[in-house]
Amino acid sequence: MLSRTKVRTHSLLRYSISASFRLYHSKVTSVNDAIKGIQSNTTLLCGGFGLSGVPDTLINELVKAPHINNLTAVSNNAGIDGCGLSQLLSTGQVKKMIASYIGGNKTFEKMYLAGDIELELTPQGTIAERLRAAGAGVPAFYTPAGVGTWIEEGKLPVRYSPDGKTIVKESEPRETREFNGRKYVLETAIEGEYALIKAYKADKIGNCWFRGSARNFNSAMGRAGKITIVEAEHIVEPGEILPEDVHLPSVYVNKVVQSTTPKPIEIYKYAVEEDTSAAEESEADMKRTRIVKRAALEFKDGDFVNLGIGIPTLVPNYLAEGVKVTLQSENGILGLGPYPKKGQEDPDLINAGKETVTLAQGASIFGSEESFGMIRAGRIDVTVLGAMQVSKYGDLANWALPGKVKGMGGAMDLVSNPAHTKVVIVMEHTDRKGNAKILNECKFPLTGKQCVSKLITDLAVFDVHPTKGLTLIEVVEGYTPEQIQKITEAEFKVSENLVTYRQ
Repeated sequence: MLSRTKVRTHSLLRYSISASFRLYHSKVTSVNDAIKGIQSNTTLLCGGFGLSGVPDTLINELVKAPHINNLTAVSNNAGIDGCGLSQLLSTGQVKKMIASYIGGNKTFEKMYLAGDIELELTPQGTIAERLRAAGAGVPAFYTPAGVGTWIEEGKLPVRYSPDGKTIVKESEPRETREFNGRKYVLETAIEGEYALIKAYKADKIGNCWFRGSARNFNSAMGRAGKITIVEAEHIVEPGEILPEDVHLPSVYVNKVVQSTTPKPIEIYKYAVEEDTSAAEESEADMKRTRIVKRAALEFKDGDFVNLGIGIPTLVPNYLAEGVKVTLQSENGILGLGPYPKKGQEDPDLINAGKETVTLAQGASIFGSEESFGMIRAGRIDVTVLGAMQVSKYGDLANWALPGKVKGMGGAMDLVSNPAHTKVVIVMEHTDRKGNAKILNECKFPLTGKQCVSKLITDLAVFDVHPTKGLTLIEVVEGYTPEQIQKITEAEFKVSENLVTYRQ
């Protein structure tokens, strides 16, 4: 039996432990107090993808503090003109961006080409992994994304002269190493002095729950910041978020503030009722339809598929009967549904093209770091992308033109594992001036080397081999292989089983 003294000590210990679970230190503060500690000349991580999951309340408060400047801002993109991080560019508080995409942000593009800011263009998946590494205490890692491109070679323009024509600073070449016969580039972790993120719910001690695709980079950035400030739509008591639903544990969070800003949508996209009228298709429409119908034949029942923006998004409309696929979006969705009906759009559900979407039955949602992990690991069976140029050995160029640099987004990651992910390219056979787009060597900056396995144009279909080159396997009715060769710079073989199909 325990002595009376031991019983009393044991009881006091139990009471002490019990009481400690009932008491907590609240991390909730005002927006003004939350940003007071942010210093100039530091790295600021900012969550969000497009306009989804962007901590606008915190950003708006930073705009009011112009003395906080010379920031290096890390984000997938900088929002749009007048919204999100773009505001900090306009006020001159950001001296450098680490991002994957400029997109249609005219403020961002203008300042970059005028030499007013530096830009470290980085593949979207590499940004996510650099953040995840920092949050896990890993200083660097090897990735296949960017091998054989300007990323590896150190040719990315970081800063331009004021005339926008001369590059005064380029990126650093990457160290490379081979593993199991494959080449990889070394990337270093990104740790931020501060991280601004947005959650749908946060409890008063900092546990966070993200809604829909608004998780994107927020979870990884929350882990990678030395001081993480969470802007939450709903601040709740500890315990109101179930332990198994906590996406970002409180150990990573320093401050919690109430979000007071609206949730904008960048691109409204709605389901279109089927049009049974006999409206005449334009020549461009017919070309596009022909390409996507043929691309749909590349899918097998049960495939996991990633579709690039533009023409590739139309492919699911033409799947063969009995073929069902699961669509993945690199901003964190596996199981994309159709576009929503008008009035049912959700700012927390967008695809990689920033368009409103819905979820299919059985869908799952995760952060950008996991999304690109499954992409690089070859878990996605097929990816369909557009292209500006393709070489005879399957090199792909689809993210930059001379004098126009919009950013590679997630494309370099999507083509980084061609041994496991079939890369299908859809494009018109020639450009608007009639120039060949299928070349001996790509003239534009590469997205990936020897990564294309199937090339589908409005006139022909090619199998592509990384060492044997192109083989013409199908041609549109009315064209001969000789005619196709005249508008194709690269030489190709003709299959013995060449198929002719109708326009």
